Amino acid sequence: MKVVATKNELQKIINHWREKGLTVGFVPTMGALHEGHLSLVKEAKEQSDVVVVSIFVNPTQFNNPDDLKSYPSNMIRDLKMLEGMCELIFAPTVKEMYPEEDKRQFDFGGLETVMEGKFRPGHFNGVAQIVSRLFEYVKPDKVFFGEKDFQQLAIIRRLVKELKMPVEVIGCPIIREADGLAMSSRNQLLEPVMRKNAPIIAKTLFDSFNFATGKTVQEIKELVVTLINSTKLLEVEYFDIVDGDTLQSVDKWSDSGYIVGCIAVFAGKVRLIDNVTYKK
Repeated sequence: MKVVATKNELQKIINHWREKGLTVGFVPTMGALHEGHLSLVKEAKEQSDVVVVSIFVNPTQFNNPDDLKSYPSNMIRDLKMLEGMCELIFAPTVKEMYPEEDKRQFDFGGLETVMEGKFRPGHFNGVAQIVSRLFEYVKPDKVFFGEKDFQQLAIIRRLVKELKMPVEVIGCPIIREADGLAMSSRNQLLEPVMRKNAPIIAKTLFDSFNFATGKTVQEIKELVVTLINSTKLLEVEYFDIVDGDTLQSVDKWSDSGYIVGCIAVFAGKVRLIDNVTYKK
């Protein structure tokens, strides 16, 4: 396993692989790795000859400076976790990725204006800026993202289509803790009492799936928000039930053949997201 910090070093190695006819799998991360990330790396390894993992906390996707400051980081631990799991780690500096300010603005046809996009303005434009650069440098055959960031996955697929990038985007299932909490780098920021209550988010989503056949979309929305907020320690920022492709809200279960419930919840100061598929 080799660690490089510049795109020139990165591309030199990848070009060598290409000359050998090897396929390249890529897992972009912001570090603070957990089993969810490792599941993506394992999947990349199964589907590719060689695997590249990037570790870079991208400043342009944080609309809140305090959120960027508090984002967990432990490079030594991350490298140890990845030992023997991939061939190459790309860990650039901000200056390496953004030698000049990136002023590009992306239009995703409305995918970026709802849910996360509504509450974190500019977030997905920043995601597109960094992902497009990483794809340009790595030139992967396949790239692997977790389905926990459901909206991000839809945005990445649209980005690849719009920029006509020859890469296959693979969505991988949410990995959960034993108590159901969706794995996230932010989980390690949770205070003990918040960590104890955070699994209520997933439990409520799973329960809502079981109740869905006997209730309307609006009733399920109200039920989920009421149950989670009733804990007093958790506060729902949004919960929407949407078409899984367009990300637009649905009014009735018959409105789409692919329906997903997406949620963001504050556990104290830590913001957690999760989702559940009602229909596919």
